[in-house]
Amino acid sequence: MARTNRRKHRFVREHSLSIAAAGILTAWICLYGVSSPGTHLGSFFGNAIADWSGVVVMVFATKYLYEKGSAESRRPPKSLLSPVWERLRDHSLSIFLLITGIGWIALYASMDSKAKWGQVVGNIVSEWTQIFGLVLLTKRLIERNSRERSR
Repeated sequence: MARTNRRKHRFVREHSLSIAAAGILTAWICLYGVSSPGTHLGSFFGNAIADWSGVVVMVFATKYLYEKGSAESRRPPKSLLSPVWERLRDHSLSIFLLITGIGWIALYASMDSKAKWGQVVGNIVSEWTQIFGLVLLTKRLIERNSRERSR
C-alpha cells in the first residue's frame, strides 16, 4: 500500500504543472459555461479559456514533441530512424500545431463568430497562430540574455 501511495505521489509531483494547467483551464470553461458573454466577467472567462488553452498546449506539446532548431523544444532521444521518421520527429511540434490549428480554423469557420463559443474558438485560433509563430521564430532568432541563447 505504501508503494502505491508513493507511485501516486510521484506521478502527481512529476506532472503537477500539466495537472494544474489543465485544472485551471477546466475551471475557466466551467465558469464561462454558466456566465453571460455579454458581461465583463463572461468576456474575461472566454479570453481566459483561449489563453489557458495555449498554456496547456505549450506544456503538453513541449513535453512530448520536438522541433529541430527551436530552443523552446525538448531534445529527442537518440535513435536510429529512417529519414522520413526522423524528419517527422524533428518537426513533430510544428506538425501538431499545424494540424490542430487547421482543425480549430475549420471549427471556427463553421460557427457563428458572434455566438458565445464562436468568440472563444476565434480567440483559440489566434492563440494557436501565436504559438506556431513563436515556435518558428525561435528556430532562428535569439534574444540577448536569454537562457536559450547559450544553446
